[in-house]
Amino acid sequence: MDLNLKDKVVVVTGGAKGIGEGIVKALAREDAIPVIIGRNEQDNLKTIAEIEATGKRAFQVTAELTQPQECERAVKAVVAMLGRIDGLVNNAGVNDSVSLEHGTYQQFMDSLHKSLTHYYLVTHYAISELKKTKGAIINIGSKTAETGQGGTSGYAASNGARNALTREWAVELLKYGIRVNAIIVAECFTPLYGRWIQSLPNPEEQLKKINALIPLGRRMTTSEEIGDTAVFLLSERSSHTTGQLIHVDGGYVHLDRAVTA
Repeated sequence: MDLNLKDKVVVVTGGAKGIGEGIVKALAREDAIPVIIGRNEQDNLKTIAEIEATGKRAFQVTAELTQPQECERAVKAVVAMLGRIDGLVNNAGVNDSVSLEHGTYQQFMDSLHKSLTHYYLVTHYAISELKKTKGAIINIGSKTAETGQGGTSGYAASNGARNALTREWAVELLKYGIRVNAIIVAECFTPLYGRWIQSLPNPEEQLKKINALIPLGRRMTTSEEIGDTAVFLLSERSSHTTGQLIHVDGGYVHLDRAVTA
């Protein structure tokens, strides 16, 4: 299926690693032009080099998105470099374990800047370009907004707001033909997840226990599967889909507990 993404410029925040990398590489496979916005230039360039080795194109802007002025600068840099923005994937964030019981006010606010505020700011600064192209927006979210996790109030609050903003922006941007959807992730294996597993006692046993709770295939979602869903939602093939929270999670969140026991 031709998704008609050839030469479309799509910004992906946090696109150098993990889920973001999966999305960036899926875009490149469709001959789109992904642009990574991330804080670590070395990581950004590594992913770009891997894409260029396949004969595809990708670009990067190094920016610290927890700083509001950096969000504006990064968007302007993309437009100056490539002249347009056809799509935006808000993905950057971190499950930083800022809890209700032990966290401080400043830690909570910092957590929102890591995982929420830049979703609004990057979109705000990109919207004038997206209006020109009738582009699409994807917000990457987490199950923590719906299930809770314990000990991560900042991240859970950020993800609840991501879901709400997806619906709010879908309504606000209808008049411009801009579609806004969210992909909700549950258990997706990434290098960061792998490091967390290795920090636990008996990591292999812990991984088996987590996999056993995922109904479809008793395995984690891959970043490639998230990427494949993202390119569809960014494409004209999903032209009448907006305001949706799409769970790519092997049934983890919604299926009967009888199949996860």
